[in-house]
Amino acid sequence: MAKFQTIFVTGGAGYIGSHCVVELLEAGYEVIACDNFANSVNGEKGTAPSLERVEEITGKKVTFYQCDLLDYERLNKIFSQNKIDCVIHFAAMKAVGESMEVPLLYYKNNVVGTINLLEATVHYSRGNRCFQTQFAVNVTSKPNYLNTKCIHICYHGFFFLVMKAHECYQLVFSSSCCVYGNPERLPITEDSPIGNVTNVYGRTKYLIEEMLMDLSRSDERWNICSLRYFNPVGAHPSGRIGEDPTKPYSNLMPYIAQVALGNKPSLTIFGDDYNTPDGTGVRDYIHVMDLASGHVAALAKVEKDKLRYRVYNLGLGKGLSVLELIDLFEKTTNTKVPFVWAGRRVGDVDTLVCDAQLAVRELNWHAKYDATFNLGSGVGVSVIQLVQTFGKVTGMTVAYELKPRREGDISAMYSNGERAKTELGWTPRFTLEQMCEDFWRWQTMNPLGYRSESGAKDSGAVTNGSAVTNGNH
Repeated sequence: MAKFQTIFVTGGAGYIGSHCVVELLEAGYEVIACDNFANSVNGEKGTAPSLERVEEITGKKVTFYQCDLLDYERLNKIFSQNKIDCVIHFAAMKAVGESMEVPLLYYKNNVVGTINLLEATVHYSRGNRCFQTQFAVNVTSKPNYLNTKCIHICYHGFFFLVMKAHECYQLVFSSSCCVYGNPERLPITEDSPIGNVTNVYGRTKYLIEEMLMDLSRSDERWNICSLRYFNPVGAHPSGRIGEDPTKPYSNLMPYIAQVALGNKPSLTIFGDDYNTPDGTGVRDYIHVMDLASGHVAALAKVEKDKLRYRVYNLGLGKGLSVLELIDLFEKTTNTKVPFVWAGRRVGDVDTLVCDAQLAVRELNWHAKYDATFNLGSGVGVSVIQLVQTFGKVTGMTVAYELKPRREGDISAMYSNGERAKTELGWTPRFTLEQMCEDFWRWQTMNPLGYRSESGAKDSGAVTNGSAVTNGNH
């Protein structure tokens, strides 16, 4: 296959997307990125502060477009003006809790929208010509609630229509460990059962994967690599880019850091009755830079081989509980993280840990920040373990509060990364301590995230008050 030169990254201004852009630029690719700022900070005149810092880190330029993927005219124009060799698709909304609270909103905007858009692809895209038609979702110049909540599948179905029209059939897709539901065995391999998902968000991801498989079967020109990764944490070692939530916190590490900084009184832990050693949910945490390198490894695989459709886990392959993470954070950062207990959330599983050996073998990927196509480390970590680790690294104490587990939460999930090791040659490189150290460096250097410097707009990030953590990508 022809060598790729230009990569289009959707959601490129976001947390994972911006770190992936760093890796792509350093690997020698030209990058075109788009984002609608639904999950990322908006700078002056539609600029992306995260990508401006990426340019600072790499010394290379990023072509950026502010674009909602539901805006056909805008998206089609981007493809018309650029020769795009492959797409890495991050753009999506993700909120396990919200998906359980308003499932009809998720299904209406994702599933129904996808059916309509796929029908449009079948009926109106012929002979490499694309005819405009009416779509199920109204697109306005200023996105409204439904537009910004039109998640995953609606984005993907519409996006594939444009890709096909411009003869771009190479795709690396951002999937999720949520498709495994409550796993029957650990660590999780790519062959583990999928579809018995415990939350609406995960079910939308599962449906997208099914759609991708159908696309690859119906047209042999598609060459798709789907990466099921676990729980990304950490930040770029420079401290210049990192996770900067623009909505109430839904991930554990940013919440821990806000408590350690004193911006929040305590961390809320949902559920102490999971079937895990300390009673809190166990997850496979992976450094965001390892995750970024996994996407570059997948890109090389798509560039070299005819996959049609191939799935990989990316993770460390180790599990860490919430309490263990708190402890590690405290020791790493020399801070304290107070916490309170709360009830389990609907849809959360006990343990999620991947086996990423396939990514190591096939993608030639190695996680630099500790050891794991599942992109996960292969190590399960509970909420408490993560809090404890953060405390060890930072030297800060993180107060936390325990509440009942939430509907949909599972006990544990961690990966088996053998496929990623075998086919991608990928294994994780960074330890959990390094994840905490790098995130703490980012947080202390940028206490207000990208808004710490003038020019970035305040898009509603929560720095005080209560919030929840869902612990699932």
